[in-house]
Amino acid sequence: MADEPAVEATPAAAVDGADEQVWLPSSARIFVAGHRGLVGSAVTHRLIADGHEVITRDRGQLDLRDAEKTGRFLADIRPHAVVLAAARVGGIMANSTFPVQFIEDNLRIQLSVIAGSYAAGVGRLLFLGSSCIYPKFAPQPIREEMLLTGPLEPTNEAYALAKIAGIVQIQSYRRQYGASYISAMPTNLYGPGDNFDLATSHVLPALIRRFHEAKRDGAAEVTLWGSGTPRREFLHVDDLAAACAILLRSYDGDEPVNVGCGEDIAIRQLAETVRSVVGYGGRIAWDTSKPDGTPRKLLDISRLTGLGWKPAVTLREGIAAVYADWQA
Repeated sequence: MADEPAVEATPAAAVDGADEQVWLPSSARIFVAGHRGLVGSAVTHRLIADGHEVITRDRGQLDLRDAEKTGRFLADIRPHAVVLAAARVGGIMANSTFPVQFIEDNLRIQLSVIAGSYAAGVGRLLFLGSSCIYPKFAPQPIREEMLLTGPLEPTNEAYALAKIAGIVQIQSYRRQYGASYISAMPTNLYGPGDNFDLATSHVLPALIRRFHEAKRDGAAEVTLWGSGTPRREFLHVDDLAAACAILLRSYDGDEPVNVGCGEDIAIRQLAETVRSVVGYGGRIAWDTSKPDGTPRKLLDISRLTGLGWKPAVTLREGIAAVYADWQA
């Protein structure tokens, strides 16, 4: 679809006469791919609040794995920018059980949207990946330069490789065609509209549901996977959306940008925090026969904070808000 350059990478400010450091005009029409998901929903709300016209399509209207249909759609609407937030996502259990779907669906989505955007003349694109792209034993906090310097965590290798391929695809369009396409790597995310299905959810919503049901049923004990010693970083999805808005306006680098809060917490401590928020009074047991995953994943966010961004939602406040939203 992209044998010849279709667009030139020029600052979006050239369109509206603003400072040339601004890469997205305030009047830009933006297609958010994956707007019904946790990330896409928050990004959509933020961009609308910032005054942008946001274009969306749900899965029933457009299967992003279909390159031909996706390309036609993008050629028809010709947005100024695209945010690629669509992805197949899940926790350790889902990644371990369905690696074929995690690598194939994500590769198809990325190939369709990125190539289709360029062919349609889209001048600006933000690809959202994941912190799981980094080596399992990367030095902490993890800098963007650590990509591809060591083996990945086996339990989510298929998903991570798909996201790494997306980064390389973005970099390839920049280097070969001069496209103003960028990528961001968020840490573990949570927020309103999260997935609470115990078979496919990430750790934080799974903990909320487990403790809620234990409280409801009067269970004396909740058994959780692993040892509880791994450390994870958690970012409210509204903070990620604010970061995306800044990156779209202000960043045009070849390297991905980490998006996190700069602090991590042991899973055991996270479980205690969730138990306290939910109000469950029973015991917590740990099944150490189950995998822990990566021992620690704390991102170096200096590249992003250098653009003037910082997180606004504390973890306990965010968990309480998510729990209230889910109950409602």
